[in-house]
Amino acid sequence: MPRAAFSPEIPAVLWHSGGVKYCALMVASAILCAAAEADANAITANLVARHTPYGPVMDPVFVSSDSDEIRTYSRCGDSAIWTGHFLASESFHYAVTKDPVALSNVKLALSGIRELLDVTGNDLLARCAFPENSPYASDIIAEESRHGVYSGIVDGAKWTWIGETSRDQIIGVMFGMTAAWDLVDDPTVKAAVAWLSSRVANYLLKHVWITFNPDGQPTTTFLGFAEEQLMILKVARRSNPGHYDKPYLTLSLTQAPEAIVAIGIDAVDPYRSYYKFNLDYITMWSMLTSFDSSFVTSNMNTAYKILRTVTVDHQNPFFDIIDHGIKGANNPERDQRVRDLLDQWLQRPQRNVYVDNTLLVRTCDNGSRACDPIPVPQRITTDFLWQRSPFQLAGGGDSTIEGAGIDYTLPYWMARYYGVMKE
Repeated sequence: MPRAAFSPEIPAVLWHSGGVKYCALMVASAILCAAAEADANAITANLVARHTPYGPVMDPVFVSSDSDEIRTYSRCGDSAIWTGHFLASESFHYAVTKDPVALSNVKLALSGIRELLDVTGNDLLARCAFPENSPYASDIIAEESRHGVYSGIVDGAKWTWIGETSRDQIIGVMFGMTAAWDLVDDPTVKAAVAWLSSRVANYLLKHVWITFNPDGQPTTTFLGFAEEQLMILKVARRSNPGHYDKPYLTLSLTQAPEAIVAIGIDAVDPYRSYYKFNLDYITMWSMLTSFDSSFVTSNMNTAYKILRTVTVDHQNPFFDIIDHGIKGANNPERDQRVRDLLDQWLQRPQRNVYVDNTLLVRTCDNGSRACDPIPVPQRITTDFLWQRSPFQLAGGGDSTIEGAGIDYTLPYWMARYYGVMKE
């Protein structure tokens, strides 16, 4: 694949001093009037106040199950993907309300992504990054050391970053940037998306769609996942007109049908590695809600039909609202399900309490899973509920880790944007 390296003008918004603290203070003030705001705004205010200590999203660990004192941070290894989902959530939020707080959050997320790219020194996206002198550094390193721990520089300061970058981290970030490009009319955001997406695309084109740790060890490949390659190039191409045309057109003409095979393989087993379906849905949303050639659209639609067929009855409002975005307002039953299931999400605990439904639901496959989707309030506690199997019987922890709540805010603001929810 020919390289199409390009770097647009660097947007100053991503280089402001103390930007993370400024954004956090802006949103933290919303806590005072949370009772008068939508649940989504209160969740987001808490996310910014507690889950973005250095920019990218992480989850706080409290001293005890009934304490609000943060002891350390966890789930750093998935910081990139959830920062991308946070970016998407606040992009939809801004598109609906034009709220300056939402715009500030968009810029916060983009600044976090910039840090994850800067810290590696070669435009590889880090899984996670934090200052070397962070009081939480030793705990994060202990939890994530299996991925590789490396040193880098962010804004002149020494930072630590986590390697073994996976496809889901990159796809999550590019999903967020696609949403920001489509939905946010601020020129500084447009410039940031153009710059950051070109950096991701340039790295992958240069390294033939394989990511590497600093020691030269390959960590993941996009080869065989044409739909994800196209999704990455598409936002880079759209935000940088006149660039990436050749690699995008070459890939689309030769490998677009590969998407049908890749998603078909995912669909063979609807129970294990369920996160694959989240990646498939955000990729399909990115590909099918903007203009493309009839050849690409036809192949993506065929792949999407397979994906939708195998997951349509999974009681997943995120997948359902993406379906609305792709297919339109032609399914009242689906849209009512979005409203009902998001209401049910609000009944769930924010922290990682241990859940075991083994004796509470009908089980199949020798008791290894539920036969039917478990009701949303009873499902396991996790980081992003909609990437976990609704058939998983047990999971959680010791009630000290708080989820970011993006699994509510993202489908909520998408539902507002598409007119499925009015408030």
